[in-house]
Amino acid sequence: MATDKNRATAAAILPLVGGARNVTSIAHCMTRLRLGLADRSLVDDEALKALPAVMGVVDDDTYQIVLGPGIVARVTPEFEALVAEEASAAPTATPTAPAEHVLTADELATQGAAIRAARKEKNATPFKLFLRRIANIFVPLIPALIGCGIIAGINGLLINLEWLPGITPALAAIASGFMALIAVFVGFNTAKEFGGTPILGGAVAAIIVYAGVANIEAFGQKLSPGQGGVLGALGAAVLATYIEKWCRRWVPEALDVLVTPTITVLLSGLVTIFGLMFLAGEVSTGIGTAANWLLDNTGAFAGLVLGGLFLPLVMLGLHQALIPIHTTLIEQQGFTVLLPILAMAGAGQVGCAIAVYKRLKNNTSIRTTIKSALPAGFLGVGEPLIYGVSLPLGRPFITACVGGAAGGAFIGFFSMIGEKVGSTAIGPSGWALFPLLDGNKGLGLTVAIYGGGLLVGYVVGFFATYFFGFSKQMLIELNVDTTTTTAPEQAVADSPAPSTDPAKSPAGV
Repeated sequence: MATDKNRATAAAILPLVGGARNVTSIAHCMTRLRLGLADRSLVDDEALKALPAVMGVVDDDTYQIVLGPGIVARVTPEFEALVAEEASAAPTATPTAPAEHVLTADELATQGAAIRAARKEKNATPFKLFLRRIANIFVPLIPALIGCGIIAGINGLLINLEWLPGITPALAAIASGFMALIAVFVGFNTAKEFGGTPILGGAVAAIIVYAGVANIEAFGQKLSPGQGGVLGALGAAVLATYIEKWCRRWVPEALDVLVTPTITVLLSGLVTIFGLMFLAGEVSTGIGTAANWLLDNTGAFAGLVLGGLFLPLVMLGLHQALIPIHTTLIEQQGFTVLLPILAMAGAGQVGCAIAVYKRLKNNTSIRTTIKSALPAGFLGVGEPLIYGVSLPLGRPFITACVGGAAGGAFIGFFSMIGEKVGSTAIGPSGWALFPLLDGNKGLGLTVAIYGGGLLVGYVVGFFATYFFGFSKQMLIELNVDTTTTTAPEQAVADSPAPSTDPAKSPAGV
């Protein structure tokens, strides 16, 4: 039955994005179905948003349909199958435009190119394009980080309780194997993202984790396996990609299969060993030192700023810049101290939503949305509440940030007095982060501090929204019985809607 439901969702989405011939690429992240489209004008945004399974849409470099965690991973293969079936059934068909807007193939191509160019000119700044590429490299690694992180947490608990001593070494190997070789996966994904041969990127990145580099001296010191970590792997793979592209232009076709990979691996490998590993290692060490100094000396203030600004960072897509920083901290210290603080933004969002539910007692539409979205919110998935509640209403989004700031300040304060709270993986937040928690003073205290931060975020987000989240006019327009009048829907329609501009909308992982 679940398969039928997921296939039905995929079948409902496909015609609304212009059919199979309009879909050029399909991927998904934690919560979103990400589609490359040949012609953006063929998409029916409003009809997509009206589908029960769709929480919202974001028109970014790819067209993103928010379905939620778990669901998106099940709908995506069904969608891929439908696209393949429809494309094979009508291989010569062209995308069907609305009846009042029939175009020839050449006109479609021209219009699509114009739309893409205009969108890129407006939104695709070099910095944002770079951040999208960073996300495309690291987001596919998150499921493995989560799985290995949870296994590491279970193993640590078993060791502390002195249970199953014959099993814990195996669990340690399972949990640590991926992290020991994460540089290889980063190199593979980096080359793929930058247009090179993925396996060559992985081959060059593998040098970083090879035990034999301990016998090599660079910059007056012996190298150590893993030195430079994911940052070194990223740089090595980018370099390999550019060398490979240069070779493809100049090496004769008859020799390409032999010469290009050899030169690519040799040159980028030498630069990696005698340059990038040392330099990236220094940068990685600096990141760890800076993060620890920030929380040790300005913990409460740093937590206030990070927790309060994370939702706006997500809206601007700037949170993607933190992904390699989290990964670097996990490599160095075993956990990232930043993620639990940033997770407080979700706690403020939950408190905000509960306050909206209390204030709008007569608005059954918004209250129904909140009831359906709150469970996901408690588990750290904030998009349903952002799209369905706080962002459209405006002021509650700001008060949600206030709650996040308070929770972040709470955890930051404890970090400042020496009680560090960290996460062994990135991706989850809210209650879903509990299995991934780690720290420097024991699991019990770590869990208590993180739980206290969530509680502070809930409470402050609730009261900030309850007392300051609505103007009198908003309450008059919104707090009416939606079962007898359409006023609430009109009021919501008149309020700021979630923007499809990635500079204004959440652009999640």
